Amino acid sequence: MRRKILSLLMVAGMMVLSVAGCGQTGEDRDAGNQVQENGQSVPSQENNVVQVSDSAESTVPENTGAPVVYMTTDISSDGLMAIYEALGASPSGNIAIKLSTGEPGSNYLRTDLIGDFVMSFDNPTIVECNTAYGGSRANTAMHYQVAEDHGYTAIANVDIMDENGSMTLQVIGGDNLTENYVGANFANYDYYVILSHFKGHAMAGFGGAIKNISIGIASSEGKAHIHSGGTGGSMWGGDQDAFLESMAEAGKSVADYLDGNILYINVMNRLSVDCDCDGNPSEPDMHDIGILASFDPVALDQACVDLVYEAEDGQSLINRIESRNGLHTLEQAEKIGLGSREYQLVNIDD
Repeated sequence: MRRKILSLLMVAGMMVLSVAGCGQTGEDRDAGNQVQENGQSVPSQENNVVQVSDSAESTVPENTGAPVVYMTTDISSDGLMAIYEALGASPSGNIAIKLSTGEPGSNYLRTDLIGDFVMSFDNPTIVECNTAYGGSRANTAMHYQVAEDHGYTAIANVDIMDENGSMTLQVIGGDNLTENYVGANFANYDYYVILSHFKGHAMAGFGGAIKNISIGIASSEGKAHIHSGGTGGSMWGGDQDAFLESMAEAGKSVADYLDGNILYINVMNRLSVDCDCDGNPSEPDMHDIGILASFDPVALDQACVDLVYEAEDGQSLINRIESRNGLHTLEQAEKIGLGSREYQLVNIDD
């Protein structure tokens, strides 16, 4: 029997970063893993229950109004295809696959996992934008080289969307942003498949679908704008909550523009506390969980966060999320209408 999921998260506290970034030091990482009392994580949520459907018949969701999140524990090429097929999506036109190309040495999504899925589309293009913090992907030519080195050019066309600058999207209902700056080539695509590696993040606490459509689709100019909370000031010294809220607001501008021509898949493997923008990430100390997919990015990220909280070995990632107040992104995203934190979780393995 299928069960609904209601996720009500309450933030227990926040450690505001004085200096943070993707290229954090080991000392910074350690600081992100110290939010504990008597060896236990400070609770960040109440009455949070994640329940997975427990019969094959329950792979058809109930008509409850809550968005559906599909899940498989099969982290393989076949599992990725199965989770996509569960969505019943019918992308058409010029299809973009948005993923993070990742810094060399990071936990970016490998082509042996995603290659067959990407190539199942008709003439797909892997899309990305340059970074705003340096590294190997701040320059377009270097970024294309990284994409080739990571095998992406062998499975699809690759487009660094801001190689020709930015285009502006209107932000509706934001508390910090009125405009979002995305890669100038963003409008060249009719449908976006958001393929994200879910993991921790040095500034955001965690990265999943919302981060991929906000920071990920933002041009280097747009990334700086989001990080500053829309002030145009420092990327690293601004208000933490304003940054988190701005990610949600930028993500909503992308979803609004695409008007339903978008789907979201999160791969929960190599669950480091560090992002794929870090070329020297901490080694994961928790088990892989699975692949999840939805048409709602908030429900999808919420489901992933809930699964981390349920994991017996998820403490390091929980600490990273809470130390950055990362749950606030989900709060803001729901508040402005990007999606719902209430969802149905349907396990397609049952």
